[in-house]
Amino acid sequence: MRRLLVRAIAALLLSTTALMPAAALAQSTSGTMSLRGSMPMSCAIAVQDMGVTWNLTSGESSKTVGSVTESCNSSSGYSISLASANGGKLKSGSNEISYTVDYDSNAGNLTSQMVVQRANAQFGKKSDLKVTVPISSQHVAGDYADTITVTIAAR
Repeated sequence: MRRLLVRAIAALLLSTTALMPAAALAQSTSGTMSLRGSMPMSCAIAVQDMGVTWNLTSGESSKTVGSVTESCNSSSGYSISLASANGGKLKSGSNEISYTVDYDSNAGNLTSQMVVQRANAQFGKKSDLKVTVPISSQHVAGDYADTITVTIAAR
């Protein structure tokens, strides 16, 4: 009987020890969970060409020829590049007429690429592209054209 009593006490001690970790967890007053997510880089532009045709004899001053809507979620900002297919000139065959552009208060010619820097992420920023063609009655007759390509890139 004494052996039976010793075995019963030992079994009772083992079962109490086994319950201690569960009891310790049940007594906690707080806990934490980690939440994680990822956002991919996304930059896009929408270009609206207004289909402007000029009377080149009378010239144009800061005429809006199109608008660009910029969106880029880069935390370090992004750049907008404007490039002319004809180096900042309207062309008709071998005849040329130079012009200047103004994009969001950044003015100049497009003999080389114009780059506008944005310091942070922006969504739906709309900017107009304005073109100035000087007055002249000295242009050779013809249909003049150029193409401006607008590009967005994260920094």
